[in-house]
Amino acid sequence: MSEHAIFAAAFGYLLGSIPWGIVLTRMTGAGNLREIGSGSTGATNVLRTGRKGLAAATLLLDLLKGLCAVVIAGAIWPDGAQFAAVGAVAGHCYPIWLRFNGGKGVATMMGVVLGLAWPLGLVFAVVWLGLLALLRISSVAGMSAAISAPLAAWALGYSGFVVAGIVMAAIVVWRHRSNLARLMAGSEPRVGRKDGSR
Repeated sequence: MSEHAIFAAAFGYLLGSIPWGIVLTRMTGAGNLREIGSGSTGATNVLRTGRKGLAAATLLLDLLKGLCAVVIAGAIWPDGAQFAAVGAVAGHCYPIWLRFNGGKGVATMMGVVLGLAWPLGLVFAVVWLGLLALLRISSVAGMSAAISAPLAAWALGYSGFVVAGIVMAAIVVWRHRSNLARLMAGSEPRVGRKDGSR
């Protein structure tokens, strides 16, 4: 790995590790996110506070930090965008500030995929939002969207992003392993319920 790649990955990691869910819930007095649901820092867990606007803001900011990581790194370091992308998703999921226990990475991955190539971001969004609307199971929608990214990169000719997409999808699916266990048991909650642990 080149020096530029290391710098880009580190930059992406630091930007991705900003825990917007915790920042916003603390700023607005919505409670301690670590004691709600799964304790995850993402928008789905913020939704369990009952504050839909706060959850939407968390989703948007998590998406934007991924997008910004890719755009900025790509402008500074040659071929740095895909390394910043992986770094941002890893930072969101394993932030150093929170003892490497963050969110599930879906919104941040959408942001980085959008930054890498907007057609891939469009596929990601359609799969994510379409399955979420159809099934109302956040984990299934998120994992499916993550897996769709490297497949879309391969199918649409963005071969340079396939490996990065596979790595990011693997991180997202790994972070959903408890959800997978609940899906197998038939106990995974649907969006809108305050119980469960995504």
